[in-house]
Amino acid sequence: MKNYPLIVIGGPTATGKTKLAAQLSALINAEIISADSRQVYKEMNIGTGKDYEDYTVNKVAIPYHLIDITEPGYEYSVFEFQRDFKKCVTQLKEQNKNVVLCGGTGFYIEAALGLRQYIQVSENTELRIELASFSLQELINKLKNLKPLHNTTDITSKERLVRAIEIEMLKNTPSKFQFPPQEQYVFFLIDLPREEIKKRIEHRLQQRLNNGMIEEVQQLLNNGISPEKMKYYGLEYKYISLYLHKEISYSQMQEKLFIAISQFAKRQTTWFRRMEKQGVEMHRINGLLTEKEKIETLLKIVSRYEL
Repeated sequence: MKNYPLIVIGGPTATGKTKLAAQLSALINAEIISADSRQVYKEMNIGTGKDYEDYTVNKVAIPYHLIDITEPGYEYSVFEFQRDFKKCVTQLKEQNKNVVLCGGTGFYIEAALGLRQYIQVSENTELRIELASFSLQELINKLKNLKPLHNTTDITSKERLVRAIEIEMLKNTPSKFQFPPQEQYVFFLIDLPREEIKKRIEHRLQQRLNNGMIEEVQQLLNNGISPEKMKYYGLEYKYISLYLHKEISYSQMQEKLFIAISQFAKRQTTWFRRMEKQGVEMHRINGLLTEKEKIETLLKIVSRYEL
């Protein structure tokens, strides 16, 4: 069996990454590790795009990892992903398997490649007692003193503000968990014109709405996940929750979702472009090629990196 370094398949949403990763894995004795920050959650299937059928190639199921590993309501961190990824890769290499990392969450991919180090931040009881008497604005001001507020989701609730303050206050603390950078990897980026991505997003959104995505969100709400918490789990859960609580109409929900997901895809593209500018070598794959042509291109490039 031929051995290869870590293979990464990244790109914006709706570019066909998973299907391509499964097809490649079937040919090189590989298993897939997901780099998707939302697919770690159980019971969130349609809204997070867990296309399980894509993991079957010629009636053979390709094993996948770091999907459906934690309960809704929990906030799984990038530190936990980095730790779990390392454990997963070690186990697969011991089984003499190749590894394909596939997903669109840029900071997960950076974590997997060891381009950033993360620390585990436990709850600080003393700090929480101190902050309990702070007003929302006082918490915002305290967080502003610690970091620029680029991400407004941190300031929507006291709970998230307190957690953000905890994290920022410990960011300079050395971590016992060290994750060295990957010495060797092959990075493929699926490239599609923006208008093609938007067209695919629109088609996929309609499919998911027709296939039970609204019912999925309703079930999560029924199970006690708050509308506020839903915002943490992504655009679909946020806007469908607003629709179910009659804050927006169905057509408004659909329109807002399409616009927001399209903007999200643009941000993903920007993230990967930034990684490339910072020195991450990427092999761009034309997403408009046929599946056969894409696989042939991947295999040709991967063969250069045989260990």
